[in-house]
Amino acid sequence: MSELYHEILTRIRNNQFLVGVVGLGYVGLPLAVSFSNKKVSTIGFDKSIEKCTKVNSKINYIGDVNDEELIKAVNGRYLEATTDFCRLKDCDAIIICVPTPLDKFRKPNMEFIEAACIEIGQNMKVGTFISLESTTYPTTTEEFMLPIIEKESGLIEGRDFWLAFSPERVDPGNKQYGTRNTPKVIGAISKEGLEIGKSIYEYAVDTIHTVSSPKVAEMVKILENTYRLINISLINELALLCGKMEINIWEVIDAAKTKPYGFQAFYPGPGIGGHCIPLDPFYLEHIAKKFNFDLSMINTAGHIDMMMPHRMSIKISTALNKHKKSINGSKILFLGVAYKPNIDDERESPALKIIEEVANKGGIVNYHDPFISKIKTNSYSFKSVELSREILNSSDCVVITTNHDAFNIDFIVDNSMLIVDLRNTVKGVYDKVYKL
Repeated sequence: MSELYHEILTRIRNNQFLVGVVGLGYVGLPLAVSFSNKKVSTIGFDKSIEKCTKVNSKINYIGDVNDEELIKAVNGRYLEATTDFCRLKDCDAIIICVPTPLDKFRKPNMEFIEAACIEIGQNMKVGTFISLESTTYPTTTEEFMLPIIEKESGLIEGRDFWLAFSPERVDPGNKQYGTRNTPKVIGAISKEGLEIGKSIYEYAVDTIHTVSSPKVAEMVKILENTYRLINISLINELALLCGKMEINIWEVIDAAKTKPYGFQAFYPGPGIGGHCIPLDPFYLEHIAKKFNFDLSMINTAGHIDMMMPHRMSIKISTALNKHKKSINGSKILFLGVAYKPNIDDERESPALKIIEEVANKGGIVNYHDPFISKIKTNSYSFKSVELSREILNSSDCVVITTNHDAFNIDFIVDNSMLIVDLRNTVKGVYDKVYKL
């Protein structure tokens, strides 16, 4: 092993190194704060002047970051944020936490990863450890990132720098598991890179699980979320069938989960949201095509999920029809647009797709969400209204799309003439409440 490797590893173990986190969003900022709270000098890099200004002003904008921890990190001068990517040259470790969206053809949009690799390659120094955390398709690290970094830097991986993949496992709004106590998977191209990466991440995360290569780590992330996609899609399809058969799917699940082995409860809903679960199958499909492999089960699950918002609009229409009304011209109030309870994140939220379809059918749409003040669908923009007795009384149909804890369900039921409950939020049986 090289002298450079031993030198870098010694500095890391003595906490004499600087971490750079590229991308200060829902993954990057919690990670940067986690490093900083172990007194690791950390620089957050982002193109957004607003985000960098907020971090340096100790203003928190990520729900999973503790305000006091951010203040402590900045006040202690362990954390700062900058838009100056030239400062990457000062970093001993660079962790990439940038978005990986899909384009309009549902293919991975790699422009943010590519831009980060170019900036890093042009500014990095010899002896840098680089890790990608963004969700992507297997082989990205070795076949997409590595050539760019080596070309831009003129350096050689395994000799002059080390490259790894360590998938983010952020679950927004989870009060039990955060960055520090969620086990971290890491796979590196070289053994030296794996040891360096493990030593670095141990400052921010309590438990590290190493794997043999970046593509194994990349597949881990895809497996975790595809597993959830398939099971949620299964329960959603069964929920639709149970609805036709007048069987309470929630009662079925509660009974099934009494089995102490061989069953894990998943729950139905109007669709799957967030950045990961609805999108991961398309990352996998992208690489599977290169191997002439058909992901039939995953494609079916993805199709079921994509159709759920449409089926929910039909459920709304059916409920209104039973009250001798149509969607066209009816006042419809949606409660909750976040993709899961108690967070301020509407990415890929099924609520937005249902709202879009209902509005296209002539529905007069309002929404209330205590966490999200305004939304934009493909064709419409809306602002959250106050949840009052008047707005409930005047709505022809109230649709519960996200079950935020802040909702007073008794108040909502008492003051609504018709409710479509897509989250099993209303307990008890009411003639005016229609369940998924």
